[in-house]
Amino acid sequence: MKKTITKAVFPVAGLGSRFLPATKATAKEMLPVVDKPLIQYAVEEAVAAGITDMVFITGRNKRAIEDHFDKAYELEASLEASGKLKLLSYVQEVVPKHVNCIYIRQAEPLGLGHAVLCAKPVIQDEPFAVILADDLIDGEVPIVKQMVDVFEKHQCSILGVQDVPRANTRQYGIVSTTNIEPNIEKVHGIVEKPKPEDAPSTLAVVGRYILTPRIFHHLETIQPGAGGEIQLTDGIAALMKEEQLLAYRFDGIRYDCGSKLGYLQAQVAFGLKHEELREEFAEYLKTIA
Repeated sequence: MKKTITKAVFPVAGLGSRFLPATKATAKEMLPVVDKPLIQYAVEEAVAAGITDMVFITGRNKRAIEDHFDKAYELEASLEASGKLKLLSYVQEVVPKHVNCIYIRQAEPLGLGHAVLCAKPVIQDEPFAVILADDLIDGEVPIVKQMVDVFEKHQCSILGVQDVPRANTRQYGIVSTTNIEPNIEKVHGIVEKPKPEDAPSTLAVVGRYILTPRIFHHLETIQPGAGGEIQLTDGIAALMKEEQLLAYRFDGIRYDCGSKLGYLQAQVAFGLKHEELREEFAEYLKTIA
């Protein structure tokens, strides 16, 4: 019987230190791109893929994420009373009514692999998506939807990948692969943050994954890696020895909003797409080019 993807995990417990002091008291995932926070773009991408259960792995100072997806009675009443119905609809549609938001606290920052492992009680024995809100990816077809479509055919774990400059391999998990279909590669190896001269390729894993529940077994049994953290890459490398693992070259433009430059690039790109702002914003950019 074919499995379907109905759950997504959002690891959002990180400190966001690269954006200090802006993130001193604000979750980095709540940083806005134009008029929506990064985490909302990520959730909307999951919803577009048919996912109904959103599992947030949170930490201290992340209450703003829970509040954002909660009902805001006072705000909604105020907007309705003042006739601001368009704004009211924006607030009410932050998360669709058929979607469940589940919050799990990660008590210590023990790595991405540990954050994913924290979701095990909710995920149980189902395949699931992992979405990193830092990676804002703009595709005509939402990227997780593209990956869910690949999963429906192949029924195995899938990594979202893109080519990066060789000089940047030390920032990513890098895979060695062979092509089996257009945009789909069979993964033979994965290395976490290799030096450029040691990287097996320039094909980098970015913030989109579909994983089978067997990943939890490996995350529970692997030894801590760099910095004493449980590395998701190490769990995936162990999983690959048991199951087929695919890499998918998604169709879309990625903005690394974990970096200041990527965040600024996203602001410009999404500002130029915004229906209310694009014309005036484009004219303004011409004056400073």
